[in-house]
Amino acid sequence: MLNLKRLKKLTKFILFIFAFLSFFYVGIYFYAWLSPKLEINRVGKLYFYDKDNNMFGGSQDWVSLNNISPHLINATLAIEDKHFYKHHGFDYLRILKSLYVNFKNKEKLQGASTITQQYAKNLFLDFGKTWGRKIEEAWLTIRLETHYSKNKILEGYLNTINYGGVFGIESAAKHYFNKPAKDLTLAEATILAGIPKAPTYYSPINNEENAKERQKLILEAMVKNNYITEEEKEKALQEELVYAGLEEQKKLSTLMYYQDAVIHELQNMDQIPPSFFETGGLKIYTNLDMKAQTIMDESIKKHMPNNSELQIASIAMEPTTGKVIALAGGIDYSKSQFNRAISAKRQVGSTIKPLLYYAALENGFTASTSFISEKTTFVFSENKTYSPKNFADIYGNQPISMAAALTYSDNIYAVKTHLFLGEKTLIEVAKRVGIKSELEPVPSLALGSEEISLLEMMQVYGTFANEGYKVKPYFIEKIEDINGNAIYKHNDIKENILNKSLVFILNEMMSNCYASEFIDYNYPTCISLAPRISKKYAIKTGSTNTDHIILGFNKDLVVGVWTGYDDNRISEGENNVYSKYVWAEVMENYLEDHDDNWYEMPKNVVGVLVDPISGKLATDETKKKKIFYYIKGTEPYDKEPDLDDLIPTVKTEE
Repeated sequence: MLNLKRLKKLTKFILFIFAFLSFFYVGIYFYAWLSPKLEINRVGKLYFYDKDNNMFGGSQDWVSLNNISPHLINATLAIEDKHFYKHHGFDYLRILKSLYVNFKNKEKLQGASTITQQYAKNLFLDFGKTWGRKIEEAWLTIRLETHYSKNKILEGYLNTINYGGVFGIESAAKHYFNKPAKDLTLAEATILAGIPKAPTYYSPINNEENAKERQKLILEAMVKNNYITEEEKEKALQEELVYAGLEEQKKLSTLMYYQDAVIHELQNMDQIPPSFFETGGLKIYTNLDMKAQTIMDESIKKHMPNNSELQIASIAMEPTTGKVIALAGGIDYSKSQFNRAISAKRQVGSTIKPLLYYAALENGFTASTSFISEKTTFVFSENKTYSPKNFADIYGNQPISMAAALTYSDNIYAVKTHLFLGEKTLIEVAKRVGIKSELEPVPSLALGSEEISLLEMMQVYGTFANEGYKVKPYFIEKIEDINGNAIYKHNDIKENILNKSLVFILNEMMSNCYASEFIDYNYPTCISLAPRISKKYAIKTGSTNTDHIILGFNKDLVVGVWTGYDDNRISEGENNVYSKYVWAEVMENYLEDHDDNWYEMPKNVVGVLVDPISGKLATDETKKKKIFYYIKGTEPYDKEPDLDDLIPTVKTEE
């Protein structure tokens, strides 16, 4: 009797919960029905403008569902949302199934988003991952379902989805197959339907093998859902496809990387209101300088080797403002959409050394401060050792100046300086100038063993180039809605974080990287660039087994270039010439009409003629002489302190 009462109570509770949820469910959809109707043929559109207000990219013309191949529609439904015409925005059975599969395997193997949900997410441009944003996306899904027919929602989805850097099915059909979307064959349609799952991985131009595997999966889903027969599937699999996909190359093969960087910045903006999609689109005014982008694109095509998997990333920036005026995230966007300029973190090698030597200048070093360059093993507690080597195993076997160490990129000098200052000193200066990547206080940090993005390194060198001000690289100058109303305007906030006089001394030392006065037991690291440049620049290169980087600047421009392989394989030493050549050509060609714009010497700085290798005062007998710069009162004198004696943990190999 007692159990029967409990059963009745449980039944009443379940019925109450069911009634409450049903009422809530109906109420939500009714409220959505009362809310304003979205103009989905306009929402979410983006229009990109360069610095001269010329449009260079953005949303394409809308194409109706009647003008899209039925094969593409059926393929999309079969693989993305087979219950699309039956649910009201959310496929609850699919959600439960995906939760079970993911819980059972303890990792996310299945998703449960419907086409309506994905479309809602597209309208947000995937802004943010917060619960608040997800709730807003769910609310937008309900609004779409209450105000529009399934055909209209599907039409909107197909006109906004990302097909490998090409947005919308009409643009994708023309890009990959040089035909309108209504004329796509079954084989072509199933290739395109597979791309949105992972646009880079399933791009047929980037990786046809992956695209064909995805195509087979889609065709099998179409057979299972009675869209096609087994014979039609086999015929489509055997059809030989010819990809156009090179339309972008007639323009600039790297331009879309810049657009991607703009979208990435847009996605991380807190200033853009969540309701921006109701404005009918956005006009985004960027810092893109088409002259700089064209020079960068052409120099990459000219200097990077053909038929090689070697990749490149390059950024050009105004140092006084932080405006990124050109960017390439790879050799060719149509073949790889991965943006190495903003998304990849690689070992930066010796390009970190100017930060180390700035810290040294702050701590009493001068351009003449010397350490012995020789094979060295550093001994630490518990008998741990570290034995760095110079490139090509070349050592001076004598005391060398800091200026010479920077010019030759001497690793022994760098590690000695790092240990002398304390391993956290370099990290503190790096954080001060804006590096957000995690850095470990280890001896190898002085040689750039940590991974940092090229965009972060541009911020570092931008600070050197603008004489000590922290300026964050940025792409977007302002944003307006479709009617021209201002939504966002970039606000310049410059913070002085480095000593201008010390930065001047450092920049002068960096300008020695191609100076013939340093040709001695070794060669300056950029001596090969001397015939290619006509102005004075501060330059630093960095090479590891896998990466080659060059960053350099004057008062007008900062350019950084990286080359290497995406899979971190060994990159041969000769590969470093490509980054150098691209860097020199971008700098020289962009600044060809500019004066040689170098820095004025601060009043508290003095120039002294010295022996460039030892850093000692020059005499009549000194064979090679070079002007080094010093804070007044720190000029060299007859006897420099022997700093090697102050590092007791260093043992020199015999």
